[in-house]
Formats: sequence, structure tokens, C-alpha cells
Amino acid sequence: MALQENGRCAVTDVTAGVAMLGVMGPKSRELLTALSGADLSNEAHPFGWSREMEIGYARLRAGRITYVGELGWELFVSAEHCLDVFDRLIEAGASFGLGLAGYHAMAACRVEKGYRHWSHDIGDEDTPLESGLAFTCAWDKPGGFIGRESLLENRGRGLPRKRLVQVALVDDSVAAPLLHHEEPIVRDGSIFGSIRSGAWGHRLGKSLGMGYVSSPDGVSKAWLESGRWEIEVAGVRHPALVQLEPWYDPGNRRIKS
Repeated sequence: MALQENGRCAVTDVTAGVAMLGVMGPKSRELLTALSGADLSNEAHPFGWSREMEIGYARLRAGRITYVGELGWELFVSAEHCLDVFDRLIEAGASFGLGLAGYHAMAACRVEKGYRHWSHDIGDEDTPLESGLAFTCAWDKPGGFIGRESLLENRGRGLPRKRLVQVALVDDSVAAPLLHHEEPIVRDGSIFGSIRSGAWGHRLGKSLGMGYVSSPDGVSKAWLESGRWEIEVAGVRHPALVQLEPWYDPGNRRIKS
């Protein structure tokens, strides 16, 4: 929208005055509906949408998004009302089994779901084609975007030679080693890549990770399925399963329920 002649506008950074509370889980819709009275059904508030609603004394913005692979919302509330909203969530949440999630619990959930973390799984040296995020590119955006021509050229060459994959150790016992960072990914006895992120997947009961593998002929599903995979941890190689799709809810049924 163009500014009218003799019009005025101001830009203000309000970041420090806004807090975010994540409410995520199978009963998050029930809890937020009870507190706000808003219609949070799929029809009224689909996945990816944002809207304003009221909780207590606060008028806040609720974005339907998730970082843990479950139905959920991120609530953006003014700092002055954050404690009131938090207290109301805790009080009302008691009857819904609400609990506080720590950083590592959230990290474990996002590894199960295959959600990329900036600076771990994706960086400025990784392209959307390599990281499995090509679906986020607006290829037909008017005016294009920085790097579009290079990406189109790479896409025209066929399969990417480097690709982010999801890894699960075959050993699902409590004795299975945890994956953290830079553990070698081995195919048929040779190293083809390394782990970027890892965690124990509590919902799946497996040691999981994600990392990049490379092949001069391109990384395909068939190539992944035809190899014998292992992850080397402290000099010991452990049998593993490797695939492109996330291990948890690959069809996104839970987050769009």
C-alpha cells in the first residue's frame, strides 16, 4: 500500500514489549477455547492462520503453528499481561493435564517431527533443495527472490547431491546411544555424511537424528533404501534406518487435526 500524499507513518520496534507463550498438545484447542471463548475449529482457525482473541485482561494474537509436531498455538501477548495469561493457562490447564515443557523436551519433539533448526540443521551453506524445504520457495513470486536463478539451475540438474535425511538407530533399548552432533553417517562401510541434530524420541522410543548425506549421482529414496546404514558413536558403528520423511506423523494428521 502506497502512502498518501502528505501522509505520515512511523515504524516502532515492539519486540521487547511482546512475549510468546506456546500452548501445544492434543488438548490445546480445548484449553484455549475454554479460556477465550473463541471458535478454534479447523474451519474457523485452520493451521497456519493467525487471529486476535482475548484471555483474561489481554487481547493477544494466536498463531496456529507448532514446533513439537502436535496441535498447537503460539500466543503473542503484551509483556504487561503475560503473567496474567500464564497464570490463567496454568490454572485452567490443570484439568487438561497441562505441563511445562523444557527446552530439551521441545528439541526432542522437533527431531522426531523432522523440524529443522537454524544453525544446526540448516545454515547459509545449505539450500532449500538440499534441506527438503523447496516447498517453501515461491518460485513464481513477482520480481523473484535472491538466489532464485541459482536454485532453478540446481533443480534442473535433477536430484540434489546432498540431502538432509532422518535417522533412527535400530536398537530401541535404553542402552542405545544418544546422537548429538557430527557423528558419521555410514553407508555400506563408507562415510557419506554426518549428524546435525539428535535426541531421544520419547513418543517413538528410539534414538533419532537428522543429518546430511552426499552422493555424486544424487540422493534418492531408492538410493537410501538400497544401502546398509550405520551411525558411528565413539568409534562404534550402530545399525540405523535412514529416510527422507519424518519419523513422527509424516502425514501431519496431528498438527492439522
